[in-house]
Amino acid sequence: MISDEIIERVRTAADIVQIISEFVPLKRAGGDYRGPCPFHGGTNPNFSVSPKRGSYHCFVCHESGDVFSFVRKRLGLDWPSAVKMIGERVGIDVIDVPMRAQASDPNAPNFEVLAAAAEWFQRQLTEEATGRDARAYLQQRQLDDAAWERFGLGFAPRDLQALRRYLHSLGADDARLIEAGLFVVREGETEPRPRFRGRLMFPILDELGRHVGFGGRALGDDTPKYLNSPESVVFQKRKTLYNMHTAKQAMRRAGRAIVVEGYLDAIRLVLAGIEEVVAPLGTALTDEQAQLLVRYAPEVFLLYDSDEAGQKATFRSGLELLGHKATVRVVTLPENEDPDTFVRDHGRAAMDTQLSLAIDLFDRQVQMLERLGWFSDLRRRRIAIDKLLPTIRAARDPLTRDLYLARLADVSHLDKVTLSTEADAVTEQGRRRAPGGPPERSSDEPMPEFEGSAVDAEPAPLPPPDGDKPVWKSRKNSKYGGGPEWKTTNIPPRPRRDEPVERSLVRAMLADRGIAERVAERHPPSSFRHAQYGALFAALLDAPMNDDLDQIADRLAPDALAVLRELTDGAVAINVEASDIGLSLSKLDARVLEFRVDEIREAMRTATREAQDALMKERLELEAEIRRLLPIRSPRAKPKG
Repeated sequence: MISDEIIERVRTAADIVQIISEFVPLKRAGGDYRGPCPFHGGTNPNFSVSPKRGSYHCFVCHESGDVFSFVRKRLGLDWPSAVKMIGERVGIDVIDVPMRAQASDPNAPNFEVLAAAAEWFQRQLTEEATGRDARAYLQQRQLDDAAWERFGLGFAPRDLQALRRYLHSLGADDARLIEAGLFVVREGETEPRPRFRGRLMFPILDELGRHVGFGGRALGDDTPKYLNSPESVVFQKRKTLYNMHTAKQAMRRAGRAIVVEGYLDAIRLVLAGIEEVVAPLGTALTDEQAQLLVRYAPEVFLLYDSDEAGQKATFRSGLELLGHKATVRVVTLPENEDPDTFVRDHGRAAMDTQLSLAIDLFDRQVQMLERLGWFSDLRRRRIAIDKLLPTIRAARDPLTRDLYLARLADVSHLDKVTLSTEADAVTEQGRRRAPGGPPERSSDEPMPEFEGSAVDAEPAPLPPPDGDKPVWKSRKNSKYGGGPEWKTTNIPPRPRRDEPVERSLVRAMLADRGIAERVAERHPPSSFRHAQYGALFAALLDAPMNDDLDQIADRLAPDALAVLRELTDGAVAINVEASDIGLSLSKLDARVLEFRVDEIREAMRTATREAQDALMKERLELEAEIRRLLPIRSPRAKPKG
């Protein structure tokens, strides 16, 4: 038996359009997708797939169902096999065990004690004396008792033992209270103390509606102003979104998600009838939170505060979402407004107007730069282009990336092909800065900060090497004296896009020895197809940490030595994010999978019909994984080298 919880997680994570499109050619038709029915062999687009409802329906033969029923009927699988197959596709382990042997969730005691604490906090809020200050604060924010109850708001009093005594009475011991993040033991003390004291409490539930933690707002002068539960076995802040458990169905219905900064912003919008709203448990979205959002909505509206911090968080969140192929729109509120105060003062209709005026993330960035005159002359235009290129690079959807390039070409009066090349180009440290430093700017013309740091500042220096890693340097009068000063840094060089993947990785290893170790964890030197790159990789991996390049060169065979000389001749240190190394690793991962796909193609020529079905299923799964690893590459292209 597969638990209902696992089934719901798989159903939620599965992209029904992507799965069905592997068997049926689908085209978008409004909010749905249409194609020929695979069940009655139709040729007209009478077969409809709805991502909002997570279902399909044929208007001729009337076959209908969800993603599980489609896989069962199309591939002839039983129920557990269909759930397991889709679970593998979305990265969820599906365990089918006999009902009697089913083990209880090891985290259930934590969920239970956190739910019990939430109920206790709610009661404290309504206690005449205990919750007086918290109630006054909520009433000041125009939240009545119906809102308190709907969102489970509570109050944590300053009493050190009251909550502990209550939870003990329910059978929870101190170890459980500490593991759940409700209590802490300070250094030098033996008695646990409540983590939250004198705070308004916002319960945090996971995607499935289970209590996993709390956010507490200080009502006095305590710091920090907002305090979240600590990381635990049930609470990982980077993977959790406030209000997601109730917003997810609204997102499916609306076809969009709205992201706000804080708990009260989310509560205010929901009370106004805008239910598809969530809040990160920090300022900007994390990669995991962005991934969670796009499961339910292809379009995300960023509705952050209008201050500088909100602007920075907007653009950081936007880049994370573009990395998951979301359509990202930015809502701009009037100055000194936040979603809570705006809806409170102006109402639902005014917020709907603001949402209707939202513009694409990239358009918003261009708009801000244009208003500040950053396209007025060549010098500033160069800096503005560099400021916009990271957004283009972040867009993993090929069509979105192409639209952004076209928009930048239009505003900068440059050729689109040139800009595309520049977006992929290797750039040396400092090249982005115009000769002679940044242009003079008046104080009322600030450069917008799209990535959290001003573009007109001097380029940041390389971070110092790790304390336990020696710096690689060539000997005096070295044969490699024309190359860079070898050193281990936390920022690897960017692999050149026109290089074979093995060559680009070895080039990176020559600048940062840690990259050799990282690559070897997934792809050892023996897996490299080019012997000279593999030999140089192995030499860098095996050499003692205090060896310089000359000592390593002495141990190389002629072919590998020639590669070393070629890669170091006139080399210059280049900086880039570690994500570029990750891209190269993904290319190697994809290469392994493509080799298996080629084996399957060959095997299918002589396989029986039954074996062909199994091979085809495996091939489809592998090709889907390849598309996940390299979403922007042409489907016919293979990683070089």
